Amino acid sequence: MISVHVNAPEGVRVPRRLLRRAVRRTLRREGVLRGELSVTFMDDPGVAELHGRYRGRPEVTDVLSFALHREGEDPLGDVYVGYAQALRQAADAGVDPEEELVRLAVHGALHVLGYRHPEGPERGQCEMFRVQERLLRELGLARAPEGRGR
Repeated sequence: MISVHVNAPEGVRVPRRLLRRAVRRTLRREGVLRGELSVTFMDDPGVAELHGRYRGRPEVTDVLSFALHREGEDPLGDVYVGYAQALRQAADAGVDPEEELVRLAVHGALHVLGYRHPEGPERGQCEMFRVQERLLRELGLARAPEGRGR
């Protein structure tokens, strides 16, 4: 069984059912039958503090992921999404905010599963982003061309 927990502060509206469905689909696409992931939405100060503590860069980011399982174990992980940053990115890219929230949850889930991507301009052309955007299209969300991503 795949368990997906979605957490958001009081007053922050997120598409919980769609997020759970998207993360489950991400895991199943990778052959996962059992696992547990949480997706937590945070404000700018909270995500900046986590980014600083665990990545050494105390600045706002869109998504942070932590795999909590060992190799060979069922996936277990935490994904933290910067809610306000996701909304800003959606506006900048001209996409629906819901699409961006799901994109970041899928992106974080892929990191928990071991996917990595390069930094820099070639980042949007790597396998991880192709998988991410394919999943969003399968969910009926991605309107952007393949290769777009964070």
